Amino acid sequence: MEQTATSTPVFIKPDLKPSGPYRIESIDLLRGLIMIIMALDHVRDYFHADAFIHDPLDLGPTTPWLYFTRWITHFCAPLFMFLSGISAALVGYRKGRPYLTRFLLTRGIWLIFLELTVVCFAWFFNPSFSTELLGVIWALGWSMIFLAALIHLPKWLIATIGLAMVFTHNLLDGIQVNGSQAASFGWAILHEFRFFQFGSNTVAVAYPLLPWIGVMALGYCLGPVFRNNVDPQKRKTFLLTAGISSLVLFVVLRYSNIYGDPSKWSVQQSGLLTFFSFMKVTKYPPSLLYLLATIGPGLIFLAFTETRHGIWARRIKTIGRVPMFYYLVHLYLIHIASLIAAVASGRPWTDMVNFSTWTNFEPKLKGYGFSLAFTYLVWITLVVILYLFCKRYDRYKASHREKWWLSYL
Repeated sequence: MEQTATSTPVFIKPDLKPSGPYRIESIDLLRGLIMIIMALDHVRDYFHADAFIHDPLDLGPTTPWLYFTRWITHFCAPLFMFLSGISAALVGYRKGRPYLTRFLLTRGIWLIFLELTVVCFAWFFNPSFSTELLGVIWALGWSMIFLAALIHLPKWLIATIGLAMVFTHNLLDGIQVNGSQAASFGWAILHEFRFFQFGSNTVAVAYPLLPWIGVMALGYCLGPVFRNNVDPQKRKTFLLTAGISSLVLFVVLRYSNIYGDPSKWSVQQSGLLTFFSFMKVTKYPPSLLYLLATIGPGLIFLAFTETRHGIWARRIKTIGRVPMFYYLVHLYLIHIASLIAAVASGRPWTDMVNFSTWTNFEPKLKGYGFSLAFTYLVWITLVVILYLFCKRYDRYKASHREKWWLSYL
């Protein structure tokens, strides 16, 4: 894929040609870290007692530990989407725009299929598929499909479209299309978190597409920063500047309470609760402030971790190299473990089948659940097991590069 003069960052050395494939280990490290944190949120969904009582970000009943447990997982979806855009750009540099177009289209369709089948079954263990959750894999798939079209535009135009989606979509917050008609469902797909009842089937639109497409597009535009002919110090300076600027903009906009999030913050009865109110930004759909508060630190993390090669960094990178494999396995492993936990606590295993923590908090699970400390213990144990699975799969993938289908898992 050739770069035009207007789309090449000034810190890329013009006398160097793009070289062969190489891995950006800071991206693998960040991706692996957010996958590990993501598992904490999902273990909490299936194991923590409060998961079936109230939202952990509700200021009244929450505790600092519980609030932190939920809030830190905000980093996962936006950074995963953003890093996918960067990775797409790097694939394009290695294999060309035609290949990238086909790959994004086919992988996007594959991910949507996975969301509606393999992922949905993992969440609910319901063979009738009477509940469908249009979640992060759904949004990732559609974002890739749209990116397959966007990559044929000039980089400056892709960046403009991405920034417009991220920065202006909150102007649409006041628009609601009620009912269960095609128009209301279509609007939810674009911008509104909604539940729909179609006969005996429930569809939860958890990840509206507009902002997520913008996030992936911006990640794609950042791709040139990570080419191997970029001066590392200039890359670090750029990432730091972009990350710090995002956080400063977040603080200014959030403090003003004027724009950027439908949920306003307010002074509470204590400084800590006021801070919690300030940081309680909207995830569904991801507000501008939510994205600034999560992607900004991610950029700073990338700036400082390019040369991290310690034992823990290497293990986390292993997970980061096989994120889709990890995602699919972790859902099944957590849900199966919850069946065992239910039986061990004197409940029928069927209580953990086709349950929901998203609508009215499942009444049949009243009284089920464990302490937050025990939840963390389960999380650590399962992550160790997941790492062992990922290590074996990563080795298999590395030694069977000729198998094209491995790029889809």
